[in-house]
Amino acid sequence: MATFNGTEGEPIDLAQAAAWTANYRNTEAEKSAETVIKAHFFGREILQELLNQEGCVGIRMYYALDNEGQKQLVLVGADADGNDIEELVLDGSRICPPNCSEGGNLNG
Repeated sequence: MATFNGTEGEPIDLAQAAAWTANYRNTEAEKSAETVIKAHFFGREILQELLNQEGCVGIRMYYALDNEGQKQLVLVGADADGNDIEELVLDGSRICPPNCSEGGNLNG
């Protein structure tokens, strides 16, 4: 397994990101617009708390389904060896809809 150093990830072009989010929305089109989750929002403070854990070099995001079948993201810190730091596990994001950005290229 590769080691992590905190620089993982990279910017992508806004047009590419918009196309990818549109692809996702289009695959979910058969569902009611009210039930299609487009995004999750986590606040700065809880993300910083996650990143401030000893040895944490980044965040791993797990796709999940809650007991009602609703899509969720579960976040944990990860160390330089790529192992989860499970002392603090996050959920409780604000989902979109209804908490969506007004306008913008990613919300289509």
